[in-house]
Amino acid sequence: MTQDMTKGKIMPMLIRFTIPLVLGNLFQLTYNAVDSIIVGHFIGKEALAAVGICNPVTTLVILFLNGLCMGASILIGTYYGAKDYDTLSRQISTTMISGSVFSVILTILSIGIAKSLLRLLQVDASILDMTTSYLRIIFVGLMFTFLYNFFSSTLRALGDSNSPLYFLIISAILNVFGDLFFIIVLKAGSNGCAVSTVISEALCCIFCIIYVQKKVPLLQLGKKWLIFDRSLLKRTIAYGWASAMQQATVQLGKIGVQAIVNTMGVSVAAAFTAVNRIDDFAYTPEQNIAHAMTALMAQNKGAKRNDRMREGFRCGLVLESIYGILIFIVCFVFARHLMMLFVKDEEVIGHGVTYLHLISIMYILPAITNGLQGFFRGIGDLKITLISSFVNMGLRVLVAAPLVLVWGFGIEALPFSYLAGWIGMLVAELPLSIHTYRESKITG
Repeated sequence: MTQDMTKGKIMPMLIRFTIPLVLGNLFQLTYNAVDSIIVGHFIGKEALAAVGICNPVTTLVILFLNGLCMGASILIGTYYGAKDYDTLSRQISTTMISGSVFSVILTILSIGIAKSLLRLLQVDASILDMTTSYLRIIFVGLMFTFLYNFFSSTLRALGDSNSPLYFLIISAILNVFGDLFFIIVLKAGSNGCAVSTVISEALCCIFCIIYVQKKVPLLQLGKKWLIFDRSLLKRTIAYGWASAMQQATVQLGKIGVQAIVNTMGVSVAAAFTAVNRIDDFAYTPEQNIAHAMTALMAQNKGAKRNDRMREGFRCGLVLESIYGILIFIVCFVFARHLMMLFVKDEEVIGHGVTYLHLISIMYILPAITNGLQGFFRGIGDLKITLISSFVNMGLRVLVAAPLVLVWGFGIEALPFSYLAGWIGMLVAELPLSIHTYRESKITG
């Protein structure tokens, strides 16, 4: 159900809105992790490395679609908060049409350049063909990915973070059984893992479409789904481009780090794949709190409730800080147990434990930077999120490259490069957030 976030107590509202986001993403990450666990245990470390190498590449492509959805959701939330339902419906249909066309084009291009891109990333020749095949199958599902993300981001902008969760739960369960069937029963290898992921995404997308057409009046547009408003598209692109570039910058930085990791051998690449899955579980709730802040601020910006925007910012940072401390404790204490979920190889486990012990200490920093990102997205100032993300990822690569390639550090170099990035991001964001909070965008 949609929710008016311009009324009610803010802290309980943020928590209630965030919990389904966290659960949804945890289920999504679960079936990503299940891919890695099943591949690592039933196929081998070569296949695990291949799946891990593909992850930042596919995420980069998907983030261009998500950027469009994110930009549109900010506008949708603003129109909904302002009760401008005519513009709201045109915004929704325009995003749907343009995103569908873009996802088809992106699918064709991505499949065509897959192998060349993996060569550019210095993928080991022994796993190049396996990795290429996996990547191309995943790209086939881009349309399903867009449709699900479009509807889920629209529902969140309208105050509903529960419904997308239910579809992800179903999708995750289907993917688990699909992995087991394709890999263990059919012996389809890593390709079977990719096919299972695409099928589960397609079913998740179909369930979501059926639900919104039956249960969400604001999305029962009928013939209005065919309305295309060029002026709204231009505004959506302005927001979506900044959001897409910000997210793409993050992923390009991860790809740059992955390329550096690939030079350290298959064992380190496999360890990095496993710790990235763990890191995703740890890091995602911080992003979800920020998304809740964005939704709340966008609606209240449309309603001109500046007092609620200020309080939402404060409450969001409190939640981020508490979570950052808790996840540090979990990842530091249980590092070895977490790695053993993915692999049996002691060399791989050792690399992963070293990484987790170092990175967990630093989790409070991305908690704060995510809160600041949610604040700036909510008020529609996406230039700052783009600039700070560029600083973050640029520093990661610039610090990791000499530590690994020149001075010969191992996987322990990566947490320190991340630390440099997060510090740079805070230096870029904090003065701007204080100025914006006090002087311009949300003062009465």
